[in-house]
Amino acid sequence: MDQILLQILNGLDKGSAYALIALGLTLIFGTLGVVNFAHGALFMIGAFCAVTLQKILNLSSVVLDPTKTDFLGNPAKVKTPYVETWFGHDMGAALIDWSVPLAILFSIPIMILIGFIMERGLIKHFYHRPHADQILVTFGLAIVLQEIIKQFFGANPIPTGAPDAFKGSFDFGVYMGFDPNAIIYPYWRMIYFTFSLVVIGAVFAFLRFTTFGMVVRAGMADRETVGLLGINIDKRFTIMFGIAAAVAGMAGVMYAPINSPNYHMGMDFLVLSFVVVVVGGMGSLPGAVLAGFLLGILESFASMNEIKSIFPGIDQIIIYLTAIVILLVRPRGLMGKRGVMEE
Repeated sequence: MDQILLQILNGLDKGSAYALIALGLTLIFGTLGVVNFAHGALFMIGAFCAVTLQKILNLSSVVLDPTKTDFLGNPAKVKTPYVETWFGHDMGAALIDWSVPLAILFSIPIMILIGFIMERGLIKHFYHRPHADQILVTFGLAIVLQEIIKQFFGANPIPTGAPDAFKGSFDFGVYMGFDPNAIIYPYWRMIYFTFSLVVIGAVFAFLRFTTFGMVVRAGMADRETVGLLGINIDKRFTIMFGIAAAVAGMAGVMYAPINSPNYHMGMDFLVLSFVVVVVGGMGSLPGAVLAGFLLGILESFASMNEIKSIFPGIDQIIIYLTAIVILLVRPRGLMGKRGVMEE
């Protein structure tokens, strides 16, 4: 039982990432009808927003400290971050320590701007083109974006630490009647899962309870009728593209301490997240979220040594096998609308 609970917990953080990326993909497909293969690159850029803010906060001035000496007896050179000079040692150290959560605020305007530029500058020209054309152009854009990141940040992963308060692990075993250390789960992964639920809930609440969201949902159902009412639905869909980019960016920011950012992490998540969208049902937001968590947990169970000893390599293909089975039985996906992907 303790192993089962541990694998469920392990699957939740990766499932959270799948669900957040798939949510953005579904928003874009549902509003604009575009298959955006550059969405994983937005997740990657979000992670590098956390890296960038951490580097900015660690910018330091070098001063000579006469109270300390080097091995030659000269005054030692001491690096002092500018934020500590400006805000004091305690406040400056706290800003550096909490750079990842602060990067959420840093990333939102950046990701919205990137989303607007992508949609207005490139993707709008492919609205009425075949999905194959959309996939090719957005996949090419993803490659360009990841090469730009590689040029500026290098090819190696960049460790990005969580705040010190969340660097430990929680012992679930003590609180659930199991042996101590039977179920150890990092605090930050719990934070990431909670964060994903908050973001998903906020997106659904925005679409359901705000006038803007209601118009967007109406436009997703019948774009032409909404346009005939005098509403500029294209403008609202562009804003939704920016929101989807912000969601992907925030997911990347908070994932940085779990998986050190690297230039190809967007591609690593993109294909799997697109499979999640198809399994959940093209255009279905609840389906994308459900499938994200479901496939994340299945992947976690498939990575157990007991399972891999029976089916070697199953952890690498379990998501695709699940997708094949579901689509054979239900071509429109778990919660897709009738007629979608069924012809």
